[in-house]
Amino acid sequence: MKITLLVIGKTDKDFVKKGIEEYQKRLVHYLPFELKIIPDLKNTKNLSENQQKQKEGELILDKIKSSDTLILLDENGKEFSSVGFSKYVEQKMIGGIKNLVFVIGGPYGFSDEVYKKAQGKISLSKMTYSHQMIRMIFIEQLYRAMTIIKGEPYHHV
Repeated sequence: MKITLLVIGKTDKDFVKKGIEEYQKRLVHYLPFELKIIPDLKNTKNLSENQQKQKEGELILDKIKSSDTLILLDENGKEFSSVGFSKYVEQKMIGGIKNLVFVIGGPYGFSDEVYKKAQGKISLSKMTYSHQMIRMIFIEQLYRAMTIIKGEPYHHV
């Protein structure tokens, strides 16, 4: 199984980039992983929140294949412990999914069309994080999940 993290906008904070790079390097020892970046929209000052969600939604859906399993990182999604998330990922692996795509949306969330296409929603916390930080947090949790699945000592209970 391949896992893709699809995000809106590039990561511009160096300390976040370094964290992402570190966990990406660790993660590829377990499974194929790709971070796909959709460029930020231009001239957003002229767009309403809904128009911005619509345009970002079109760009997101353009990157999704019909065979992909789409999971949104959403504040109203299901919350997991790290062990629970590892079981969730393991179930997806056992289920024969070829490409599991997680998406971090733009500042206003997702369009209705993206919600309709998604097969699930997860929340990493009740707290709100910047779109930059959540990338690193998610990739670290994915790495942690893989070490839990493999019974490695990274995660301490």
